Amino acid sequence: MRLYAVFAGTVQGVGFRHFVKTKAKEFGIKGYVRNMPDGTVEVVAEGDEEVLRKFFEAIENGPPLAEVTDIRYQFEDKEGGFTDFEILY
Repeated sequence: MRLYAVFAGTVQGVGFRHFVKTKAKEFGIKGYVRNMPDGTVEVVAEGDEEVLRKFFEAIENGPPLAEVTDIRYQFEDKEGGFTDFEILY
């Protein structure tokens, strides 16, 4: 199962990517997180559906300095074969 999410608001320059990577490691999630040119943060995460939903709940508000104003997300029934969770630059 895959979670695709885009977080908007004050989500760049506040440790959001590191926060998401730390949570992904805690949940055993594979995929990536990256800053997008429009100021949003994109998360692609793969794993068991129940674990992915808990992971999403853990990251939906971001770290303390973040202010998430909008999240576009969907769960998809596919996987891309990620071997780890990483921050893309």
